[in-house]
Amino acid sequence: MRAFHAALTAIALVFSVSAALADEVDLAAGKKIFARCKACHTLDEGGKDGIGPNLHGVFGRTAGTKEGVRYSKAMTAKGEEGLVWSEETLMTYLEKPAAMVPGTSMAFPGLKKPEERANLIAYLKHETGEE
Repeated sequence: MRAFHAALTAIALVFSVSAALADEVDLAAGKKIFARCKACHTLDEGGKDGIGPNLHGVFGRTAGTKEGVRYSKAMTAKGEEGLVWSEETLMTYLEKPAAMVPGTSMAFPGLKKPEERANLIAYLKHETGEE
């Protein structure tokens, strides 16, 4: 029962942080942050994959499953374990990708500030029609 309450508390915390950050997102700042991602990712519907996958449709996608993309074994394994991309999972992943997916081939070190991650996620949602 204690584990159940701890899980509920953790879920409530994630949603309250997400809701608080959602009130203050800055799409222009998110676009500026995404400029760092452009070397490997695109956003346009039907856009080409780069070194990393096109991110259109990423919300709700199981990690490591986009057709035609060569993922690391670590990312494919995370998808097989049930990792699905959402605002919450991206908030964690974008903080330090290698911590969430040890062995990932994504070289990006991460974004330490929650507001930067929230802005980037809001921008991704906006640009991919997921909002």
